[in-house]
Amino acid sequence: MNRRFIFSFILGALFGCATPKEEGLGFMDTFSFEVVDSLELDILGDPTMIGVNAAMDRWVFYDFPGKEFVFTDQTGTVVSRFSKRADTPDAFGFLLEFPVFLNDRQVALTGMRGVFIYDLQGHLIKKLSHPESLGSAGFMSFPGKGMKTVTLDGQPFLIGKSVRTRNTFPGEQAFYDRFRALELIDVVNERFMEIVPFEGGSQFLDGNGYYESDYAPAYEVSGNKLYVALGGENRLHVYTLLSSGAALDTIVQLHIPGFTKLPATSREEFSQGTITIKGNTPATRNIHLVDGNVLVHYYGGIPEETMNVLEGLWLSGDEEEAERQYSEAEKEVNQGVLVLDQETLTHKGILKFPDGTNKRGFASGGGYVWMERLPDEENEEDFLRIYKVKMVSR
Repeated sequence: MNRRFIFSFILGALFGCATPKEEGLGFMDTFSFEVVDSLELDILGDPTMIGVNAAMDRWVFYDFPGKEFVFTDQTGTVVSRFSKRADTPDAFGFLLEFPVFLNDRQVALTGMRGVFIYDLQGHLIKKLSHPESLGSAGFMSFPGKGMKTVTLDGQPFLIGKSVRTRNTFPGEQAFYDRFRALELIDVVNERFMEIVPFEGGSQFLDGNGYYESDYAPAYEVSGNKLYVALGGENRLHVYTLLSSGAALDTIVQLHIPGFTKLPATSREEFSQGTITIKGNTPATRNIHLVDGNVLVHYYGGIPEETMNVLEGLWLSGDEEEAERQYSEAEKEVNQGVLVLDQETLTHKGILKFPDGTNKRGFASGGGYVWMERLPDEENEEDFLRIYKVKMVSR
């Protein structure tokens, strides 16, 4: 078990909106995921699936040990790979967010040194500098979660997590007043526009302090519509994207069973220049749009009292027992996929992950979702299998 998923770890270092409407609990249907095909990849290391391009003929993976992006075709054959380490002009630095296919033969990603666009062989196409120099940042990786791309007024735009400091930190009220979750990036004119504040009624305006993982955005784009949920807040926000920013359309209250409340933290616990990320608290981890449905991948969280016990074991030196009990606690976490109708935003049902698949996340494309098969715990494997999965109504 990686320590970053047991305890907190520390890394050194507008646009006007319409009055939102509240949507309630709607018709409940019964859904399931059905595996219809699989893709086997002969990739050594520990690759994480990032996504698939629109033509569904290129997949991208990230190998953490080698810090390398790996691209395959639809047969699982590796067609290219590249790494951008060391102090070179085209190195992105510390990775802040997984890449997105800007088109079928280019990817865009964000790192500490800026936003970078590469071809699939790793040749630098363009670099856009961050609006602010970054002193510290954090990164939580989930399969299938990365930047987004959208076309507005005929021009390409990127959407990525905002990492501006705004001359404040989570121990101050100014942080919550100035917060923006995302950047809308005009690729042609190299403009960065901050969007998605803590909207009215947000729990993050309640006077408590919050860690970065508490409000980390999950988001997806369809046409000019942006769907966003912020960390452990069980609300879905829908915005209309414009080339000059974003306008709020709707706020939907999400009804997620077993989704625990975020623990309150005193603002005195926070200090300037320090970022803390927790991997055990409730969170909406990702959003996908599939076949006219909004799929909200959620993680219900491990109770705070359980984490206190585990932390005590870990600090006492009994790391093995802490790991064993953490694994047991993870099995009890309520996690799955909430389904909403994309047009009406009414709740339709809950999806559970198929047995033997990675619950940390999945990719989507072409009307399907793409899930990682968990490796065999008893036999060492030198390949990664991806399931092609269809959502079916019963």
